[in-house]
Amino acid sequence: MAKTHRRDADAGHGHGHAHGPAAPASRRVRLLLIWLLAPLALATVVAAFVLYPWGTAKPTSTYQSGTPVHGTITTAISGPCLAPGQVHVGDQPGTTEKPCLTVNVALTDGPAAGSAVQLIVPIEPSTPRFAARDDVVLSYNGGDAHDPSSYQLVDFQRGLPLAVLAGLFAIAVVVLGRWQGLAALGALVLSFVVLVLFVLPAILGGQNPLLVAIVGAGIIMFIALYLTHGLSARTSVAVLGTIVSLALIGVLSVIFSAAASLTGLDDSTSTLIGSLGHGIDARGLLLAGIVIGALGVLDDVTVTQTSAVWELRRANPALNWRELYSAGLRIGRDHVGSAVNTLVMAYAGAALPVMLYSSISGVGLGAILGSQDIAQEIVRTLAGSVGIVAAVPVTTVLAALIAGQQKPQASQQ
Repeated sequence: MAKTHRRDADAGHGHGHAHGPAAPASRRVRLLLIWLLAPLALATVVAAFVLYPWGTAKPTSTYQSGTPVHGTITTAISGPCLAPGQVHVGDQPGTTEKPCLTVNVALTDGPAAGSAVQLIVPIEPSTPRFAARDDVVLSYNGGDAHDPSSYQLVDFQRGLPLAVLAGLFAIAVVVLGRWQGLAALGALVLSFVVLVLFVLPAILGGQNPLLVAIVGAGIIMFIALYLTHGLSARTSVAVLGTIVSLALIGVLSVIFSAAASLTGLDDSTSTLIGSLGHGIDARGLLLAGIVIGALGVLDDVTVTQTSAVWELRRANPALNWRELYSAGLRIGRDHVGSAVNTLVMAYAGAALPVMLYSSISGVGLGAILGSQDIAQEIVRTLAGSVGIVAAVPVTTVLAALIAGQQKPQASQQ
């Protein structure tokens, strides 16, 4: 029997990411899943309506960053920092003037489109390196459109390369996934719609960021899983496993962020608070990021586990739920290591500049790991990883219990 289980486990692992058509579930199983998920789905929708800032004006930044204007650099000459039109005559002894870049920018849009302005950009380690023929973005402060002092050179234009990369990604997904890949792209678009049209306005409207993130993650989860994998018992089990795992991640994040006295006040959050002109729940914002960040990896783990159990049941209808759980858990152990590593490396990559800065600060390793920026990434990573690890047995036992309730002939259809 052990050898049979091993062969079944290997077969399930081979189909773990294929997610083929699910066998029809029995009426008993369908009713059970409806009773479990319908109240959660209804509560999610109601909470979204309650939390959305109906009739509330969108907050505006107290910082006036200017209107973006596009242009193309025609010439770029490095030299002393001189005002536009000023001529440099000889070397002036005793000056410590830093070098600057004098650029002529042809404006392609804005109130002075078709004209050109000359700008002086200090050459410093923290400033971008602009050159001739670069497509750039300027900040226009609303003054005289032909006065160079009304503009500031701030960044490069990146729309075209990002659009090309997005197109390549979409083509790859559709070519390999076909209709399911197209459905996955649709789910991705709708997920961003939920983030932009619900999560961001609700948080900016003053709602609790963690509560908003939980509701937003619930909406994304229902949309992404059912649209990508179909309305089936197998997908419903993955939804249940994701809900339980997200709840565990949220609880762990709340407990250990409080125990570690994490404030959530990193540079980006401090900038946000300064722009809003009023306070925001910074720790709640940190917790919201943890919940939303873990959702994508959780989806993969839970769908894979339910698919594995369903394939095992289809391959050997004689297996009871305990045998299904044991075989599915062996598959999950192979998957969980790579999933956790994915999450850890993603967070480590995002925090790399912070880690580099901390490593040259001259303090010990303990102080570096205990600093606000690093500690919050540790909590984010470990809380998410615990949830991912827990998702394997939780989802597997749910799938085994529900798949085991189906009649053998239903599983073989």
